[in-house]
Amino acid sequence: MLTKPPHETWSQFLEFISERCSATEFENWFAPIRVLETATGEIQLEVPNIFVQEYLLDNYKKDLSAFFPLKASGDPDLIFVLAEVKKKKPLPTTDPSPTPQTPSSAENHSPFPEIKLNPIYIFSNFIEGPTNQFVKSAAMGVANRPTKSYNPLFIHGGVGLGKTHLLHAIGHHIREHHKKLRIHCITTEGFINDLVDNLRNKSIDRMKRFYRTLDVLLVDDIQFLQNRPNFEEEFCNTFETLINQSKQIVITSDKPPGQLKLSERMIARMEWGLVANIGVPDLETRVAILQHKAEQKGFRIPQKVAFFIAEHIFNNVRQLEGAINRLSAYCRLMGLDITEETVQKTLSELFQYAPHKKISVENILKSVATIFEVRVSDLKGGTRIKSVAFPRQVAMYLAKELINDSLMRLASAFGGKTHSTLLHAWKKIAGQVEKDETLRRQIEMARRNLEA
Repeated sequence: MLTKPPHETWSQFLEFISERCSATEFENWFAPIRVLETATGEIQLEVPNIFVQEYLLDNYKKDLSAFFPLKASGDPDLIFVLAEVKKKKPLPTTDPSPTPQTPSSAENHSPFPEIKLNPIYIFSNFIEGPTNQFVKSAAMGVANRPTKSYNPLFIHGGVGLGKTHLLHAIGHHIREHHKKLRIHCITTEGFINDLVDNLRNKSIDRMKRFYRTLDVLLVDDIQFLQNRPNFEEEFCNTFETLINQSKQIVITSDKPPGQLKLSERMIARMEWGLVANIGVPDLETRVAILQHKAEQKGFRIPQKVAFFIAEHIFNNVRQLEGAINRLSAYCRLMGLDITEETVQKTLSELFQYAPHKKISVENILKSVATIFEVRVSDLKGGTRIKSVAFPRQVAMYLAKELINDSLMRLASAFGGKTHSTLLHAWKKIAGQVEKDETLRRQIEMARRNLEA
């Protein structure tokens, strides 16, 4: 029986857990949970979906048992309640509010219709992690206060990491909260096609009036403007006109401005505002993306399987979504359960394996120090504080597993430790990794970092 109110006990549990998991894991899996008030004395936790409940019970059952009462079966005496999903109003396909029209605005609307924004690409559907927190914050700043935050905003990153998602999310947010602003979202290829058509039809002045009277211009994949000087010049003129009128511009690219084969003038213009990079999501974020995509499609992936997929598909969010689509279709058509064996059979061609390279003790120390947030010098030192001693044992385990050398030479690289110390560490971690899922993921992460 609880001696403290449920809210206070839950707060103590969160404080305990926050010191034992990554910030991303905490935000994705623990922060959304709420304690509900009950008149019967039952302890009810409101979770956003069934995946959060399963993750909690699969990975932190022992910790929950230490804080909350137990049932006769030995399980934590908790009741989970799924949060009600609030239905959002459908976004208008056109701007419902009248806008001041120039004499030519009516004729502009027809030949240059506003490209529809992808309804799925909104901020609430964008899974946030350490590699994209900054760029998402910048995008939300622009969406909340167009021209007042960062102008232009230049978002760059690899294929399938969410650049277009953020671009459309900005468009949706501005359209919903700044109804009087004229928005146009277009790909660079679309801009080039517009220019070619209007040159052919001798209506280039009409196109210029359309683009240069916009309030917000969202341009995707500016890299396709490379090696096209005539089109680049027209885009640059449009760019300068809008910026000089304090109109908002957001651009995406697969490379930062300085690496694009564009004129110095164009590069300088794009570097005026904020250049933000969107990186490859880490493991915890990829798992959250997988679970979110699966939930959208109405099926569930066991937590262990989700980590298995995320550990093997790590460069591209679109590939994660494709993996979900393929796995869902295969399992439903064949009537199979989602297991690691099924995943291996269905998705093996999508799995990514980093090329092998020579691994040193120094590289292992750096990788382990990063994951466990300690200093390399501490790992080589003699302190026996648990927060340092345990990562040191993990590093010794990895050294024995990955480096073909004598125990004596490996041990000496850890600040002169003995071979018996290294062997003891290896045995301890080898035994613990079989039953500790968190440790297994940390070691797998260290291996990938070493092979990357």
